Amino acid sequence: MTASKKKVRHAKEDPERVDKGTDEARLPNNEPLDWDELRDKVTELYLVLERINLTEYIAYLNNPRRLLWLNFGVGLVKGLGGAIGATLLLGLLVMFLRRLVLLNLPVIGGVIGEIVKLVNAHNGY
Repeated sequence: MTASKKKVRHAKEDPERVDKGTDEARLPNNEPLDWDELRDKVTELYLVLERINLTEYIAYLNNPRRLLWLNFGVGLVKGLGGAIGATLLLGLLVMFLRRLVLLNLPVIGGVIGEIVKLVNAHNGY
């Protein structure tokens, strides 16, 4: 039987799974279940779920209004940050190009001078 066609049977359905004499649960391969190991695994799973704040995340996902507003705010801040960052980078580039023009390099100076004139004309200088 393939793994996809296996049917999981519980103790109520499979009397062989529970040893009636000792009332001990057994795994499908007829090995006794180690309760201490199982308790440790469940405790570890609990601690992982607590660490990632799963309950708060599920509550967050179940509140569509809060989800919408928070995503809107994040998008607004990202857009504003991108605009401010682009402005600063372009301003630094223009300052660098102005200084490069002052060096009066033969070929590069003329091209950069035209770019600086266009920027200055656009800014009203």
